[in-house]
Amino acid sequence: MFIESRCKLQSLYSGNKYHHFFGYYNKSPWNATGDYVLSNRVDKMSEDLTGTEISQVGYFDLNKNNEYISIGKTTTWNWQMGCQLQWLGGEQNTSKKNLKIIYNTRVNEVEEKANSEYIYPDFCSIIYDVDTKTKTTLPLPIYVVAPDGSYSLSVDYSRFQVTHRTIGYYSTVKEPVLENAPKNDGMYFMNLNTFEHQLILSLNNLKNFQNVASMDKAIHWITHIEISPDSKSILFIHRWSQRVEDETCYLHRLFTINSDGSNLSLLECTDHPLPQLDANFDINNVGFFDYEKSEYQISHPAWKNNDEIIAWTPHNDKIAYHLYNTKNKQVRKIAKDVLTENGHMTYAPNSNWLLTDTYPDTTSNERLLLLYNEDTNKCFDIGTFYTSPTLGKENRCDLHPRWKPNSLEVSIDSVHENIRQQYIVNVEEVLSN
Repeated sequence: MFIESRCKLQSLYSGNKYHHFFGYYNKSPWNATGDYVLSNRVDKMSEDLTGTEISQVGYFDLNKNNEYISIGKTTTWNWQMGCQLQWLGGEQNTSKKNLKIIYNTRVNEVEEKANSEYIYPDFCSIIYDVDTKTKTTLPLPIYVVAPDGSYSLSVDYSRFQVTHRTIGYYSTVKEPVLENAPKNDGMYFMNLNTFEHQLILSLNNLKNFQNVASMDKAIHWITHIEISPDSKSILFIHRWSQRVEDETCYLHRLFTINSDGSNLSLLECTDHPLPQLDANFDINNVGFFDYEKSEYQISHPAWKNNDEIIAWTPHNDKIAYHLYNTKNKQVRKIAKDVLTENGHMTYAPNSNWLLTDTYPDTTSNERLLLLYNEDTNKCFDIGTFYTSPTLGKENRCDLHPRWKPNSLEVSIDSVHENIRQQYIVNVEEVLSN
């Protein structure tokens, strides 16, 4: 298999019995001290999921020759996001003590029930204490945890199963019937000390906030939720569609909101005509990655700092990487004529170094791993990785690059060696340029 890397590359697993992956780009698999790396472990590189397939949940101990430590199993996972495995307050914990891990699981799989009523019939989450090896069941599944570990945000993964199956979980028995924009569902806040929870933003309220006509007959959902470094603000994408089976029919808005549900603020909206809704439109002519390369896409937002958000957006009808200032509402384009494709991007902490990737080239099936310096407007191609086109859409393996807390290494998922594995890329030399 073709691979070219300009930096030192290391696989966390040296065997061929198991496959490993972390999932999405917006969370770091490392704990704060860099001793452990979270990972999902499965026995196949690819398969169509039904909600019964088991993934081991655990971490690699880098101080013990990358020994894999399994902490449990789950059937609530997908190839893009895994089981939303993440460190609980790991960014704040600069010691190896009091480490806790949080991940999603299924209600009928937990040994100890949650101490309050489950919000969704199928899905919940678990906090695992690394020191005591004990588990606590939470009444909600999690999407993202605040950097300070004080709260998490939750959505209904059954809604993803209808609207964006790539990141959904199958139900245990029967998929629920979903309203288009219910008053009793949307984004939940859960206190991780008391486990008290509340709906802070309903889909019905989102639909009615600066409503446009395309929303009225569409199904709505919330996705790409991220919490600011100071844990006070939340960004998310509001999406709606009348034709969810064709992702080029998705419409998008980028928002921020305070963690208590106040101060809902619209940053960008891409409502636009949809010829795809025509009865004669042939959905079979839509390619796997046409959606990700759409000129109307709002995609992969991430906090640069407590005031700025990076996102791939069509601001002023020009699709590009844009930085949104949430305080003064100014928007500026970055990486003009340098980064010209949508990718999964994150800034190194307290830095102007941007890490991103590309989707596979339609001819070579190769993906690029890139580092961009905003100060110099220079981009460094630090790796080219082949992916088999036979993996398809829902089972694909995006690189999803993620920073180590010290910003000297990055983690990726890749299948370039015909096995799905996590790799560590040392970028220290590039950062010295």
